[in-house]
Amino acid sequence: MNITTEKRLEEVDPMLLKAWMDKGEAILVDVREPSEHAGERILGARLVPLSSFNPAQVPQEPDKKVVLHCLTGTRSAQASRKLLASGFGQVYNLKGGLQAWKGAGYAVEYNPNAPISLLRQVQIVAGTLVLLGTVLGAAVSPSFLLLSGFVGAGLMFAGITNTCGMAMLLAKLPYNRRSQAIS
Repeated sequence: MNITTEKRLEEVDPMLLKAWMDKGEAILVDVREPSEHAGERILGARLVPLSSFNPAQVPQEPDKKVVLHCLTGTRSAQASRKLLASGFGQVYNLKGGLQAWKGAGYAVEYNPNAPISLLRQVQIVAGTLVLLGTVLGAAVSPSFLLLSGFVGAGLMFAGITNTCGMAMLLAKLPYNRRSQAIS
């Protein structure tokens, strides 16, 4: 079932995407970061990360639908709008992303040796900074509590805007970019 969400941008459910892929009618583009793509991916998905998204890198083939996906469908919707703005005539977004794909029971390829996900990296760094700010605030100077407050405000901003500055910075680290060529 297709649900039109914007002019020329349509969301597709996992069942329809699977049918298109089985018939060779779709090009699937993963806009997650290289470390996420290396960890688990839909077989056949091509990587074009949103953090360095260039519409010219998105493969096009005659008579094939371009379908973008990420983990939940949010980042791929952003990338889809960029494709439409660059002149693509029709773009599809996997509704619910990789989570919906897996929820529908479709297979993904796992790599247990891939770097940990950006979400977990953000959680580790943010937690460490909050703990450090709290300990230093209690032991050295209450001014260090500002560090914990700053991290908390950043997490709140990320939740409200669905944009995480820390994740964008972590995505640029070499070990998160290393798997760029895997797709």
